[in-house]
Amino acid sequence: MLKTLYLILLAFLTSSIAYAQPTPLLDESIVRALTEELSGETAKRNLEFLARQHRMRGSEGFHAAADFIAGQLRSYGLHDVSLEQFPADGKRFYGTQKARRPWDAEFAELWELQRDGDQWTPYRRLASWDAMPVSLAQDSESSDVTAELTDIGRGTSEADYVGKDITGKMVLTSSQPGAVADLAVGRYGAVGIVSYAQNQRSAWWGENENLVRWGHLTTFSETKTFGFMVSLKQARALQQRLAQGESIRLHAVVRAGQHDGYYEVLTATIPGSDPDLKNEEIVFSCHLDHQRPGSNDNASGSVTILEVARTLQKLINEKKIPQPARTIRFIWPPEIEGTVVFLNAHPEITRRMKAAIHMDMVGGGQETKAVFHVTRGPMSLPSFIYDVAEAFGGFVNEQSDAMASMGQSAYRLHAPEGGKEALQAEFVDFTSGSDHQVYSEGSFRIPAIYLNDWPDRYIHTNFDTPAMIDPTKLKRSGFIGAAAGYFLATLSAQQARPLWTHLQAQVMRRTARMFERRNVLDSEEADNLARIHFWYERNQVASVSSYTKISDGLNREIDDFFMHLEALAGTRSDPSAPSAHGTLVFNRNPDVKGPMSVFGYNYFTDHYGGARASMIRLFRHQGLRGAGGAYAYETLNLVDGLRTTQAIRDIVAAEYGPVPGEMIVEYLRALEEIGIVTEKP
Repeated sequence: MLKTLYLILLAFLTSSIAYAQPTPLLDESIVRALTEELSGETAKRNLEFLARQHRMRGSEGFHAAADFIAGQLRSYGLHDVSLEQFPADGKRFYGTQKARRPWDAEFAELWELQRDGDQWTPYRRLASWDAMPVSLAQDSESSDVTAELTDIGRGTSEADYVGKDITGKMVLTSSQPGAVADLAVGRYGAVGIVSYAQNQRSAWWGENENLVRWGHLTTFSETKTFGFMVSLKQARALQQRLAQGESIRLHAVVRAGQHDGYYEVLTATIPGSDPDLKNEEIVFSCHLDHQRPGSNDNASGSVTILEVARTLQKLINEKKIPQPARTIRFIWPPEIEGTVVFLNAHPEITRRMKAAIHMDMVGGGQETKAVFHVTRGPMSLPSFIYDVAEAFGGFVNEQSDAMASMGQSAYRLHAPEGGKEALQAEFVDFTSGSDHQVYSEGSFRIPAIYLNDWPDRYIHTNFDTPAMIDPTKLKRSGFIGAAAGYFLATLSAQQARPLWTHLQAQVMRRTARMFERRNVLDSEEADNLARIHFWYERNQVASVSSYTKISDGLNREIDDFFMHLEALAGTRSDPSAPSAHGTLVFNRNPDVKGPMSVFGYNYFTDHYGGARASMIRLFRHQGLRGAGGAYAYETLNLVDGLRTTQAIRDIVAAEYGPVPGEMIVEYLRALEEIGIVTEKP
């Protein structure tokens, strides 16, 4: 038996995902109905409206976008369509999110002036809010000022200002406006900022000199100023002239600023049909806010879950698919902060959420260089739902490859106006960076599937336009999400065994990868990796029981399977086995819900102090597959009043790479000091 398992593991090391059945998990008729109804063109038409709105939190543009989607939802026949408002005054908290005041802009222009006799007259317009809203940094404040321009380079340290008098001047910087405002404006007296910050580093970073990138000032900074964003080409021309001793005079007019207002979160539902299960919810999530045009980030996710809503409701109305047993909810919030607000404001809904399917950047065409990812949740939250998403992602890979390679496929997973290349989705471990990290966080523990493009060479720029969006990609993303969500919403005891067949194969694939990973570790860490691996795999299979009953016979079969695998690995699946590190146990404060770092605000740094926070060693730790922030996120997620600090260390070490136990304890003690955790006697 062990020899057979070993040979199977070796086979999985070199195999690609394959399915014995023509469609995974769902009946063929349902899969065909979804592939025929989902429309990448319909999604893109909706996207074109969103891309015309500058969709900042609480802004007029965000409201216009939300109101448009609400109208579409009503026309599609969705239920409970509601655009909720939550006060945002810069003071109140929703869990760990300090409510950021809304920001709007009415007008902004930056002109270069030239001398005309005794007068200075406008000569060249460098930036315009009306023409390109991304050219005004978010959270800029009103101003009307004429000043000379001076180059401060990075401008983030005292050394950048040595020998420079910038009082009353505008500063040109390679950093984000928010990173230099307190020094340049607050301390040294500059009157405004011109930035060419090259954010979102990737292989194409800095290559396109014509991109204007999204800039930000710091929401809660006491230094109120404005920032304009210019392209790298504009900045280099200005730098060259300044280096030659030329005086450059600029005139900036800004009418913009923060104001009291509201977060807005749009929701709608497809009600469940089962009296016993309709109070359980499967959530489709995105984030609606972004600068204009913000097409892939994230009009694409916003319109794709809208297309999923249209498709499912239409197919149910036409009786082509059964109404799901569980309720399906759709949510359009501002990124991260809106999700934290909603989950804290509605604990009764949060408790009903069984899973989230989050889409953030799912439509990038070939020009964007995007690679599509189906991303699992963190190891702190084992769940079978990640393998469900991979099943449908693998199916799309197969079908799209058949179309690209042979000109035909069994199911229509390309759009008439879109591309026909293979999707080649990657199936990857947890990465943060969007609302899925809120659902997965230890306060809420809602397993989340994350569908996303990365890299995208036009993210956060004026080139993130509808022209870069592929309707085929929107359709394929929509299918993976719709199929996974519908399967979870209809999962019953009859599907337990076919689901286990799929899970079994995925467990074997990950076990093969675990064997590879432990080869680079010393014996103690290798043993820990294997032990935690099987703890995780057992629990992700066991999570099926939160949806439906698993028969005693199937449970025995599952247990026997894992016993043989563990014997092959020479380990067991007990993550709390004693060892030499700490044995402290901490409870989490249930009254403060959410991650420590949210959007535009860091709860830990604000309460613990920036200088002291920078000394926490865990934040600087570099692991094999993750770095400081990932370790910190998971450390807090694993605090449950039962695990010792040793058990927490062992899990994060297995997930991201070895880490000293004292770093875990140091961080938990810091969290204890600010009231997030308390030591359990």
